[in-house]
Amino acid sequence: MGSEPLEALDQALSAIAPYGRTDLEERLRRTGYRLRTGRVRVLVVGEFKQGKSMLVNGLVRAPVCPVFDDVATSVPTVVRYAEQPSAALVRVLEPAEDGDPERAKVERVELPIEELGHHIAETGNPGNREGWREAEIGLPRALLAGGLEIVDTPGVGGLNSVHGAATLAELPAADAVLFVSDASQEYTAPELEFLRQATKMCPNVLCVLSKVDLYPEWERIAELDRGHLAAEKIHADLLVVSSALRVHAIRNGDETADEESGFSVLASYLREQVVAQADLLARRSTAHDIVAVTEQLATALLAERTTYTDPEQAQLVVRELTEAKAHAVALKERSARWQHTLSDGVADLNADIDYDLRDRMRDIVREAEEEVNKAGDPRKIWDQLSAWVEQEVGAAVAANFLWTAQRSRWLAAQVAEHFSGGQELLPRIRTGHEDPLAGIQAMELRSGEPFGLGQKALSGLRGGYVGVLMFGMLGTIVGLSLINPFSIGAGLLLGAKGLTDDRRRVFAKRQADAKAAIRRYADDVIFQAGKESRELLRRVQRDLRDYYIDRAEETNRSLKESLAAAEQSARASQDEQRRRLAEIPEELARLETLHKRARSLIPGAVGQSREPKLLEAAQ
Repeated sequence: MGSEPLEALDQALSAIAPYGRTDLEERLRRTGYRLRTGRVRVLVVGEFKQGKSMLVNGLVRAPVCPVFDDVATSVPTVVRYAEQPSAALVRVLEPAEDGDPERAKVERVELPIEELGHHIAETGNPGNREGWREAEIGLPRALLAGGLEIVDTPGVGGLNSVHGAATLAELPAADAVLFVSDASQEYTAPELEFLRQATKMCPNVLCVLSKVDLYPEWERIAELDRGHLAAEKIHADLLVVSSALRVHAIRNGDETADEESGFSVLASYLREQVVAQADLLARRSTAHDIVAVTEQLATALLAERTTYTDPEQAQLVVRELTEAKAHAVALKERSARWQHTLSDGVADLNADIDYDLRDRMRDIVREAEEEVNKAGDPRKIWDQLSAWVEQEVGAAVAANFLWTAQRSRWLAAQVAEHFSGGQELLPRIRTGHEDPLAGIQAMELRSGEPFGLGQKALSGLRGGYVGVLMFGMLGTIVGLSLINPFSIGAGLLLGAKGLTDDRRRVFAKRQADAKAAIRRYADDVIFQAGKESRELLRRVQRDLRDYYIDRAEETNRSLKESLAAAEQSARASQDEQRRRLAEIPEELARLETLHKRARSLIPGAVGQSREPKLLEAAQ
């Protein structure tokens, strides 16, 4: 982020220090902390082996993300700015009580960059069995110096994958998404579905067509992809890049090849559309907080000055301040409209989201059980069935989580509208969390009763023995021997029936076990994912409640001090009045200067037709 907002904040803290408003100082300090620690997060996503790692390496002009020809990445890799090259692996030791990943207790293990590949690839760490949350790489690069961090994610496989749920969980916290697909084929249905979801949750989504140097028909593929985006009404641009050409240009210092690689356009997009927009948002938030602070302080000064200069108007000022103070006090009460909107909204969201998740799981379980019934012996299809169930569950959980995040932001806007009529900026809503399926064990089918060749032979012999014995004994009554054609035929028939009955019994038991395993898995997902959703909503509720209660408390204290200043000035001596009348314009002028400095942070804010209230009153 730029230094100008931080300088304006430092100036504001110095200006308000004499007033003893620790609450306003704390508000500005929190704003400064967000500016200093805030990062512009860009997710590089796409299906497996699409060239994501090479794209990241090309952007930072260094081979920091390991690239394998036949092995996928299993751990997200975050590349950010650092004075010296560094690498570390991060593991969560203890999740935060509210589920916020930023507050979790973590372990950082530093290691050389060249050793990262063993820990973040499927060969050395299949399925991320080592439990790393992410790998961190620091590089001294100008592109990253503005707070930009690039995240190389594992392949998502569209929405229909387990990795997709983890990646989609990160979307609400991302400032931009680079969706990478190579030029070997046009977009698939899962890729387009992922893009639809991404554009709903992230302000900047850019499609990148990679590996164009390997496929002569890349131009036709690019046109087909643009056609798919237009047909699906997905508002995202598409850029064409060649990582191999970028590597060649870097090694040989070939500026022409570097320009042809397309990476300069991609880097410009990140600087101008992502970093610049994040900087603008930070400036707007900083300006809003400084303006709010200066206007609250100016309220007391203006009330005091009016009491000195216009005693008749002073009564009206006192009455208006009293009414405003009563309104500010009411905003803090549980009976306030925004409080009802927040509590009722969270309760409704909890019910709706839980129903949505259970409904999605019920449909998946129903379809899986139908497949089990069709299969006869579920062992023959279990590997394919379990993979399908896990993929469908990942898609369902991801969709449920995205809906939760969308509804949370809608609720935040409703609360802001009822608190201040939409004049208050929306607070930061923390809707990101860890992978909602991280703690779910894979589906396993119990071994159950075996039914091999030996068991089949035993079932047949048991049925045949009964048939031969029973019909043979009947035959002896009419003079036949125990072993006769009729008893042998009966033995064969009953042996076959016994074998069929045992097969049906064993298969029915296996089907029941398979259905029980599917239901257990669905129950575990509902329990875990439902818990994550409830924690997210509780976090949203606490964030909104604390934010607006702080704003109401600040307003109440400002109006209380303004009212006290107006009442005290009415009892002041003439000497005190003359002294304050000389001091108040100077203080208002300092606040006016600070006010203008804050508004100048936003391009085009100064010079608008409507001047702010503070500047009007201070003239």
